[in-house]
Amino acid sequence: MPESRKKTKYIFVVGGVMSSVGKGVTTASIGRILQSRGYSVATIKCDMYINIDAGTIRPTEHGEVFVGEDGIEADQDLGNYERFTGVDCVADNYITTGQVYREVIRKERNLEYAGEDVEVVPDIPNEINRRINSAARKNKADIVIIEFGGTVGEYQILLFLEAARMMKLKHPDDVVFVLVSYLPIPKVIGEMKTKPTQYAARTLNSAGIQADFIICRSEKVLDKPRRDRLATFCSIPKDHAISAPDLESVYEVPMVFEKEQLGEKMLKALNLKEKKNDMIEWKRMVQRIKSSNKEIRIGVVGKYFGTGNFTLADSYISVIEAIKHASWHHKRKPILTWIDSEEYEKNPKKVSELEGYDGIIVPGGFGSRGIEGIISAIKYVRENNIPYLGLCYGMQLATVEITRNVLGLKKANTVEIDKNTPHPVIHLNPYQKRNIRVKSYGATMRLGAYPCILDTDSLSFAAYKTKKISERHRHRYEFNNTYKTRLEKAGVRFAGIYPKNKLVEIIELKDHPWFVGVQFHPEFKSRPLDPHPLYRDFIAAGIKKQAKTKKK
Repeated sequence: MPESRKKTKYIFVVGGVMSSVGKGVTTASIGRILQSRGYSVATIKCDMYINIDAGTIRPTEHGEVFVGEDGIEADQDLGNYERFTGVDCVADNYITTGQVYREVIRKERNLEYAGEDVEVVPDIPNEINRRINSAARKNKADIVIIEFGGTVGEYQILLFLEAARMMKLKHPDDVVFVLVSYLPIPKVIGEMKTKPTQYAARTLNSAGIQADFIICRSEKVLDKPRRDRLATFCSIPKDHAISAPDLESVYEVPMVFEKEQLGEKMLKALNLKEKKNDMIEWKRMVQRIKSSNKEIRIGVVGKYFGTGNFTLADSYISVIEAIKHASWHHKRKPILTWIDSEEYEKNPKKVSELEGYDGIIVPGGFGSRGIEGIISAIKYVRENNIPYLGLCYGMQLATVEITRNVLGLKKANTVEIDKNTPHPVIHLNPYQKRNIRVKSYGATMRLGAYPCILDTDSLSFAAYKTKKISERHRHRYEFNNTYKTRLEKAGVRFAGIYPKNKLVEIIELKDHPWFVGVQFHPEFKSRPLDPHPLYRDFIAAGIKKQAKTKKK
């Protein structure tokens, strides 16, 4: 076994009681803390579904589809990993049941099992661990942190737990298990209850795994009686029950873990020495968040918000975080409002409410629902000098609106909505026509990072302060260059171009305080310690608009 493999350590993060308790943020926070101790980390998300990737799952079903540098369409937790650790994620950082079974079957068809019969166990867990080890090597990581989606006790997770058990058996001194579990406080009782977490720990035991740490998610701080109870019934040291109360910002989580000395305890469990201890920059950032009291109002006009009686902000989690990063940079507290574009179709006069916002964002999306409402919102912010940031579909629909209402081509549209429009200002990328024809949808969009050359007279160049940039994409449709000359005469600046085949990446309005539409998704590259330049300048424009409004 190579020496580098011997030194690799593994931390498995699993969930108990219920989903959405913060496994992704926990994984990302552990990564940040271990980095601060001088170790290189790699993060991996394992999802239980049969899908090969997250690209074909609707946002209201599983949250945002996060796109990596190489074009991987992954779970939104990879966004958390990148924002906390600053390490870009690629295909190696994302594993699904579908990927694993596909590879095992491929090997079987190619006689790579040397004539042996192929079994669910151990061949599926072996493939899972092969992928984890491959990611460790490619990332040259000292420590690999692997998050399992879902919760212990779910049937789908069993083979992943078996893989982790086998890893522990093979490397007993190099593997640590973290259980992230919820401790409810029923209102009618008023007491934090540990029984659900005890049950989750025993369920993990039934898979042959003993938790080394339990991250205790709850509304309030874990107290001594509950800590003692978990130690007794879950077989962990008392100080390995880590309090994780609700917080105003997820970026406070590493600091809460620091108070619990999780970093030191985890390194000890992994038989590693602390090389350094440097969370100063992160601590300053958290302090800046807490001191940002002056509000800035941002409206997000879209359509992937509703799921039953609830608002699913996870559909646009990277957009939300990018807004926060930029706002905190300017020492502003962002007040976000979700605006359902269909409301503007039902009641067109309601669009005037946008005047009360300091800036408007139209995020990405697909399909026809709510589109006319979005276009009416764009028209209003254009005519009323409200700062605007259009992302992907938000850029495309901005060109539709301008073509209709400035050029006067009233039937202009995107062919995604109207295949027979006489003015297809947004058309299908020529390379995508065959994919649509043969119904090849999974992982076939224009995906991942592409270069873009900026106009040096543009708002975008002023933001980036460099002529060549690289941003991540996820779309099939593009601006139709046939309309470029006419729109330029109407006041549109084509501020960013993909040099290889002259695809339009950024549009701006020359006679507007701040109106920018981008074909890519800048939010994927925003970090709390390094806000994205476009979001940063969008918020700055909102602050200027706010100041002008107050003077009136």
